[in-house]
Amino acid sequence: MRRLGIDLGSREVKLVLLDDKKIIKRFKISTMSFYRDYCSFDGKIIVNIDKLDVGQIDSAVSTGYGRNNTDLSFFTPINEIKAHVYGVLFQTELKDFILLDVGGQDVKVVKVEKGIITDLELNEKCAASCGRYLENMANVLEMPLNDMFEYYENPVELNSTCAVFSESELIGKIAEGIDMNRLCAGVNYSLYKRLEPLLKKFYGKTLVLSGGVARNNALKTYLQKDYAEIINLQDAQFNGALGCCYYAERMGL
Repeated sequence: MRRLGIDLGSREVKLVLLDDKKIIKRFKISTMSFYRDYCSFDGKIIVNIDKLDVGQIDSAVSTGYGRNNTDLSFFTPINEIKAHVYGVLFQTELKDFILLDVGGQDVKVVKVEKGIITDLELNEKCAASCGRYLENMANVLEMPLNDMFEYYENPVELNSTCAVFSESELIGKIAEGIDMNRLCAGVNYSLYKRLEPLLKKFYGKTLVLSGGVARNNALKTYLQKDYAEIINLQDAQFNGALGCCYYAERMGL
């Protein structure tokens, strides 16, 4: 059975094709390009499967911001929490863990015990703890995002709790002549400070990182003091789409 999973993110659409628990294909398309070049609209958004060049598929599951607008005659929508937990279950043998997924515009913290979701916390109201915040700050610093993720030592203190005001504060630090390494570390540490209150609501020894921010090595360094084990998923950015596929398999879709 060939199953297609689509994670409709705010910045990118992630797609995974699974056949008998084997990943056949995985790729990303910018959200704008996906809706413009691969979709049409007739009351619901209809995805042109032929244009995706994934071949014959038996079922498709969608998650993310646009999941309820896809053509439900073909796609089964599931919520993002379920998709990301199923993705972890597919990629690991873990049954007890805390899942941290930092998306472009939201943060999800999920507690899983014996393979079952027992609690969760969401932040969908403020961009200051999300991937968009990091992208904006990297742009201010005129530095590639992945390069910024490497700095963690001696972070400059950034106190603003608003993503917009944080940019102004960072520019002020630049004007003061603060070392670039400290500025980058300050951005990463400010993200950690915003995530810490969400994570402290749940006790657990194992933390699983999902989403694009799983590439942030500085954040992982800060989190090491809080957890006995930190798992960085091999396909962290595709975790939601993988979870869609695995859900389809588990449910017999």
